[in-house]
Amino acid sequence: MRFIVKESLYLSNRTLSLDDRTHEYLLSVSVDESELLRELREQTAAENQFSVMQISPEQGQFMALLVKLTGAKRALEIGTFTGYSSICIASALPDDGELICCDDSDEWTQMARSYWQKAGLQDRIKFYLQDALLSLQQLLDDSAAGSFDFIFIDADKQNYPLYYEQSLRLLRKGGLLAVDNTLWSGSVADPENTEPGTRAIRRFNEMVKNDNRVTKSLVPIGDGLTLIVKDFE
Repeated sequence: MRFIVKESLYLSNRTLSLDDRTHEYLLSVSVDESELLRELREQTAAENQFSVMQISPEQGQFMALLVKLTGAKRALEIGTFTGYSSICIASALPDDGELICCDDSDEWTQMARSYWQKAGLQDRIKFYLQDALLSLQQLLDDSAAGSFDFIFIDADKQNYPLYYEQSLRLLRKGGLLAVDNTLWSGSVADPENTEPGTRAIRRFNEMVKNDNRVTKSLVPIGDGLTLIVKDFE
């Protein structure tokens, strides 16, 4: 007996590449973006030339799901930009939860702070306006080591290794660390691309791959999101 297997059945052994039509379908059946988040995304695109730095709606919803799944009450964000990801994270925390945001741009985060107010999340978010490494060290000096359940890194790529090590100190055992842009629009796979940001992400990816203190997986959502669980005290 001859069996005929449809070609589409073979697609399950690798991640599907999303064309525009498939991406639109994904958004239509999966993403429940609030009117406030849509407004924030559109205002960022209209007023900020660096709007490509903002995470996608599907990634924001995915991270909110991760926050809920982990039962996180205390979260930390390194790199806030105009506030889309912080609203996704803070909204998923319980009423007595706390999100600490770190960013050194007063200009970009003015929009974030405005939308935190609109979302009614201003009492759930604490903002550090200074170099993120200073903020992380300040938290460590204030005995915050091992106190965070969820941490999101989406900041300058050259400092990813430093953010990573400080975040692991701040994260509790079993806590979840999410790191953005780890596929870097595919540039990391191009050996001829030697731009500083590309080299920095490559170094970071190799560092995480070889770190036996953690469990990790690079998820091809948005621009690549590496998920890392801390396995040590």
